[in-house]
This record gives sequence, C-alpha cells and structure tokens, in this order.
Amino acid sequence: MRTPIVIGVISDTHGLLRLEAMRALRGSEHIIHAGDLGAAEILEKLSTIAPVTAIRGNVDKAGWARRLAKNEVVELAGISIYVLHDLAQLDLKPEAAGFKVVISGHSHVPKQETRGGVLYFNPGSAGPRRFKLPVTVGKLIFEGGHVRGEIIRISD
Repeated sequence: MRTPIVIGVISDTHGLLRLEAMRALRGSEHIIHAGDLGAAEILEKLSTIAPVTAIRGNVDKAGWARRLAKNEVVELAGISIYVLHDLAQLDLKPEAAGFKVVISGHSHVPKQETRGGVLYFNPGSAGPRRFKLPVTVGKLIFEGGHVRGEIIRISD
C-alpha cells in the first residue's frame, strides 16, 4: 500500500512567513504558493521544506516577482492542478480541461468545495491577519488516485 502524498498549499503571506506556517507545511513533498508572496525571501524559506511552485499575486509587483507566472499548471501524483491567485479570473472550464484541482488565494478566506468533480481549494491567508479571518494554510492529500483537502488553522 502506497503512502499518501502530501502537498502544502499557502497563500497571501504578504511578506510574513510565520514559524507556525513553516511547521504546518513540514513533511510536504511539494509546496504551492497561490500568490501575494510579498517578498522573495518567502520562496527561499519555503524551498528549505520542499520544491515550490509559486504564482504572482496582485501585490507581487517588485522585480523579483516578474519571473513568476500569473497562473501555473502542476501535475503531481498523476493529478492535474491549475493554480491562479484570484478565482474570479478563472477563464477556463477546469473539468473540460482535465483539471482535478483548482487552487486560488486572494480572498483570505479558507474554503474548499467540489463542483463538477473538481476540488476548488483556497488555503486562506498565512500572512498578517486581515479583519477577523483565521490565519491558515492548507494541505492536499493524494491517495489512490483521489485528492482531499485539509485547512490548518495556525493562529487564532
């Protein structure tokens, strides 16, 4: 029996990578950052845990951020994942394009739901607290050709 593959998902760090977020992402085989990193150091720190795929969010305007794409396609454990920052800008039908997961950020609201056989996953915000929203990261667990999401609250 194969062990599950764990992918860490983080978004909206806005220049702040908390120690609790690093701890929660430990053990991930890959990390996906869904934009609004806020600083290049975020990528460096995350890459000490696992390989990182990151996209550019609306606050990522500095020179270092120009090398990041606005969206990415990632294939992990045989499952296709589409990553973009703002779900409202999704301009394709994920199920028709063969994606099983769509990862987004931007709203700072942790959320996951399955529609049309596609898991829409937003890990929430791991950076500075915004309004009364929780500080969270996420994990995707791949097992037996299926994927499920998990939201991890790292700070109240």
